[in-house]
Amino acid sequence: MRRDVDQPGPPMPPAAIRTTCPYCGVGCGVLATPDGRGGAAIAGDPSHPANLGRLCSKGAALGETLGLGSRVLHPLRRTASGSYERIGWEAALDAVADGLKSVIATHGPDAVAFYLSGQLLTEDYYLANKLMKGFIGSPHVDTNSRLCMASTVAGQRRVFGSDTVPGSYEDLDSADLIVLVGSNAAWCHPVLFRRMQQNRAQRGARIVVIDPRATATSEDVDQVLRLAPGSDTLLFAGLLVHLADRGLTDADYLARHVEGYEAALTNAREIAPSLEAVARGTGLDATEIAAFYALWSETPAVVTAWSQGVNQSAQGTDKVAAILHCHLATGRIGKPGCGPFSLTGQPNAMGGREVGGLANMLAAHMGYAPTEIDRVQRFWKAPRMAQSEGLKAVAMMEAVEAGRIRALWVMATNPAVSLPRADRVRAALGSLDLFVVSENVLSNDTLAARPHLILPAAAWGEKDGTVTNSERRISRQRAFLSLPSEVKPDWWIIAQVAQRLGFADAFAHAGPAAIYAEHAALSAFENEGRRDFDIGAHAGLTKHAYDALQPVQWPAPAARPLGTPRLFAEGGFFTANGRARMVPLAAPALASAASEALPLLLNTGRLRDHWHTLTRTGLSPRLSAHCAEPSVQIHPEDARRYGLTEAGFARIANDHGSVVLKVALDPGMTRGSLFAPIHWSAETASHARIGAAVQAMCDPWSGQPEMKATPSSIEQVTYAAQGFVLSRDAFLLPEGSWWSRLAVEGGEARLFATDAGPAEWMAAVRARFEEADLTELVDMAGGAYRCAVIRDGRLLAALFLAPFGGLPLWDSVKRAFADPAALPDNRLALLAGRSLDGASDPGPTVCACFGVGLAAIRAAFAGGAASPDEIGRQLKAGTNCGSCLPEIRRIGAQARATVAA
Repeated sequence: MRRDVDQPGPPMPPAAIRTTCPYCGVGCGVLATPDGRGGAAIAGDPSHPANLGRLCSKGAALGETLGLGSRVLHPLRRTASGSYERIGWEAALDAVADGLKSVIATHGPDAVAFYLSGQLLTEDYYLANKLMKGFIGSPHVDTNSRLCMASTVAGQRRVFGSDTVPGSYEDLDSADLIVLVGSNAAWCHPVLFRRMQQNRAQRGARIVVIDPRATATSEDVDQVLRLAPGSDTLLFAGLLVHLADRGLTDADYLARHVEGYEAALTNAREIAPSLEAVARGTGLDATEIAAFYALWSETPAVVTAWSQGVNQSAQGTDKVAAILHCHLATGRIGKPGCGPFSLTGQPNAMGGREVGGLANMLAAHMGYAPTEIDRVQRFWKAPRMAQSEGLKAVAMMEAVEAGRIRALWVMATNPAVSLPRADRVRAALGSLDLFVVSENVLSNDTLAARPHLILPAAAWGEKDGTVTNSERRISRQRAFLSLPSEVKPDWWIIAQVAQRLGFADAFAHAGPAAIYAEHAALSAFENEGRRDFDIGAHAGLTKHAYDALQPVQWPAPAARPLGTPRLFAEGGFFTANGRARMVPLAAPALASAASEALPLLLNTGRLRDHWHTLTRTGLSPRLSAHCAEPSVQIHPEDARRYGLTEAGFARIANDHGSVVLKVALDPGMTRGSLFAPIHWSAETASHARIGAAVQAMCDPWSGQPEMKATPSSIEQVTYAAQGFVLSRDAFLLPEGSWWSRLAVEGGEARLFATDAGPAEWMAAVRARFEEADLTELVDMAGGAYRCAVIRDGRLLAALFLAPFGGLPLWDSVKRAFADPAALPDNRLALLAGRSLDGASDPGPTVCACFGVGLAAIRAAFAGGAASPDEIGRQLKAGTNCGSCLPEIRRIGAQARATVAA
């Protein structure tokens, strides 16, 4: 994609640059080849051990997200009138520093907070943490990783004494049993799931999925346990009892490396006194539980992996501990093909954990014990070291709302969308004395809260530093594009503010290499093997060596520079006595509807081809083609109960807020539950900010909010008509319309539902395109209106309106809009929804990696293709990341059923 402004300086050479994907915690290696015009060709790096050349649909589409049309390129300051003015960096940095000084002088350092992101590089994260906790003296630094993996951090620290993932991705290749708990890995970690499926196909490994809903991950596995929401602890407590009662624990490992086993087992018996009690609490059949327990206990090489279904829970820390207990009790940890494994959500969530990005941690995996505070203070030569844990994300925003926090600096995240009770968060942000946002996009919901200063930060492709993935592997994220206009790296912005606050000597780093070297030196400082995080081998890296750094798994102490694939096979836990601690767990508080008024549980999560709040993936037409509209998934029986129909609309509401989403019937949903995506914001949809309808109940250990089970109601919403509009730039819809905005080739599209009739739409179009050539088809009585707007022989816009349920597919119109050479002489054919080039309608996109539509896959099955492998050979669909394979299997099954009928 060509960038929209000139680049300063000479273009970078058109050679492949090894870097790392900016999406999930898999940490895939990427080869980026600049095109000399501000864009780049993207491919997977076959030499990177995380992905071995594979990329998912999102990673493969990274080249489509590099344009500057949505970027903030200059420092901006809010004026007294509420508008924004462009200012220089000197003025912007002085304003941030002066604002912080003023708040600190009036309210003290505890009135200042930073809210960070797993999108930051480790070097950025390190400096932000150092500035706030060591020099400003406030502990209030937290991160959106609090919403992602904080329960895993808390669980691992309770049991292991450290935030240590014991295993390696290679264990997914050699395991004989892989258990996925609360993880839709086929969509959320597709490159890893492809490795698991290859192990299953080539070695016969078995896969078990534990999840309240039937997801794409559960469609081609060996066992699916659809347990009741919140009952994970009960299931794994029962497994521990099963192992103990049958003499299947590893007595030697327990005796040498674990403490608290007997108390934890007694506690597990109280939680899960019998198989029948586990069945009642989980809602599972006793025979399927027994089969799972037998499979787990009889398979020596077991990996139990989990993600947000475990973490995003008011009892997430206990769920993690319950899983760890089973692995410790059997010694199945730190050995090839076995161990507990947290699948991290963000590209650098673990890097943030390493540098103290969480409010309850200091840098280098140290906590707030007096000796650790003293150690970090001496290393940094810090003048006013924070003395206690800070406020975690939800509590931080409550403190903003209450006025206890007066200054907030948000970096690389969008809390006005992603945090629970998002409406309250957005309102609270507007009350700050100083509100600063470092961003690379010009507009999002957090910026709509009107920060005093907007600082243009470097984006992926321009950033230079390191990230750490889910297997503790540190990789370089290298710049392959020049910094556009006045954009600066986050580390530079932080250092410049620190210097203006009077801390120049401590923030005089020449670049990310120097920051990383300091970070590495702190990890080794007074460590001597007592702390898990030690990358002392990198403390003396020169800039040249840093630039050439190869992916490595920590710990990488001075004596072990090539890193450490696995830990804990022979004990060596990071507790005072070197033993893991099995801990009693709270009785599971099973999620349930609050009342007759709120009878359903709202679960939230990710879709296959999108990421966070769409500020990056939303720029790619390819990624928007699979799921174009925000929808709520509901079981067909529940839909009938509440009067909902497929492709209709429903309002989900509770005490926190409401959303209106399209209805998608899904028999894989558990009765009494709903699922809605997290991605849409006020920028990209009219009524779909799901964070506004999520409760803020948090895990007492981790502070991670429960985002999987908010009691809610649902009711039908009706509209008289529906339609779509494609335009080269923004097109405003009549007031009251429901809409979803998405990228298409050549411009943008809005899919809408409305009560406005043809006359209102005709008036809106004619007012918007006064000077253009307009062709219209109007049926006032029938409630239909279609138009094509032509300017200089090019299709400028097209709009279709029809009574609800009568809208034609839009793929042919979208294809004509995307083709600049398709001069629409045959306008009536266009308005009829027919192809202008004779090509068949591709239908909805199934494979986003290769742009393969439903029609082609159906035709291939009808033509004799018998399997997804044959579809791959014919069309390439499903041969890259494989995340579309479950859908291809369903299409094949439907084709076979049609033939049989």
